[in-house]
Amino acid sequence: MAEGFWKKTGAALSKTRAFLSSGLETLFSRKINIDGETLDDLEDLLMSADLGVDVTQRLISDLKTSVERKEVDDLETLKEKLRVSLFDIINKVSHVQVSLSRPTVSLFVGVNGVGKTTSIGKIAWQQKSEGKKVLLAAADTFRAGAANQLSIWGERVGVDVIRHNGEADPSAVAYDAVSAALARKVDHLLIDTAGRLQTKHNLMEELKKMLRVISKQIPEAPHQKILVLDATTGQNALSQAEHFQKAVGLTGVLLTKLDGTGKGGIVIPIVELLSIPIMQVGVGEGLEDLIPFDPEAFISGLFG
Repeated sequence: MAEGFWKKTGAALSKTRAFLSSGLETLFSRKINIDGETLDDLEDLLMSADLGVDVTQRLISDLKTSVERKEVDDLETLKEKLRVSLFDIINKVSHVQVSLSRPTVSLFVGVNGVGKTTSIGKIAWQQKSEGKKVLLAAADTFRAGAANQLSIWGERVGVDVIRHNGEADPSAVAYDAVSAALARKVDHLLIDTAGRLQTKHNLMEELKKMLRVISKQIPEAPHQKILVLDATTGQNALSQAEHFQKAVGLTGVLLTKLDGTGKGGIVIPIVELLSIPIMQVGVGEGLEDLIPFDPEAFISGLFG
């Protein structure tokens, strides 16, 4: 299983790795010694890989200091120092597995089109495969067909779905779902929500209302508030994470479509700037292609 995760992570990062590795090879091929131009070129490369301004500048500053102290004196050592620095960033924030009295309630948020509903279906399949009793809640009452899509996933993986007909109040759906989860003694309740732009104040307020309604029945719930991000959006994903973190206080990020982008470096600033762990990553279309995020496998996949 672990070997499969490594292989899938490496394959998913092939586009990002090709971009980063080719850039490093080009940089190293024309340089013998490390100088200011080397670090400037490396800075441009990291920016292009979507590590962002803040993280890139800090990394370059640290590398410059290491060069000045003679801790780094050749290009291979520079590359290894970069690898270790990136690993330290994403390894410092780890996802703590929730282990509470039943049910564990997870609320999934994010903008339209990132793959929330599909990801919830895959997680339901994972949980059921582990012998857990799972319940889904279709609290996305705005998007036409959203409840039907989640119901199809429920049928596919063999779990029940709590839904209301028509344009129901999302908080009412969430309330009924928590009631059902308590009555049925399920292990995990997964709540789907409507996609919303992170800048829309009224929709963010609606999310906060949902949090209040859920906590009325289970004070510590929702135990997980998971932001689903599309890796192909690059720096826009970081902006989304910042707004949702401020609005609801995230406990983790699920990153979809990692296999479809050369911008896999976006993982670094999300973890560095917001201290939010990456919980799972989507590396393909199959049920088994949503996998736990492994920092070591990620860095290995990034550098080859």
